[in-house]
Amino acid sequence: MDVMQKELASRKNEIQNGLELLFKANMKISDWDVPEPDDNEAAKILLDILQEKLDSIREDVKSGKYKNY
Repeated sequence: MDVMQKELASRKNEIQNGLELLFKANMKISDWDVPEPDDNEAAKILLDILQEKLDSIREDVKSGKYKNY
């Protein structure tokens, strides 16, 4: 394992917890903003939104956008 892999592995839980916190915060906002929300439907929509952005970032990485970030 190289230095970069070790560094990111050491922060894996922090990164994943940050993503989960973003998801849960947006679930709460949906509960506040929408009367009688369907939480399961909100969760699915939020996952789609997050995945869409992750896919976009993945394409940016493939195209070299972050090569010299």
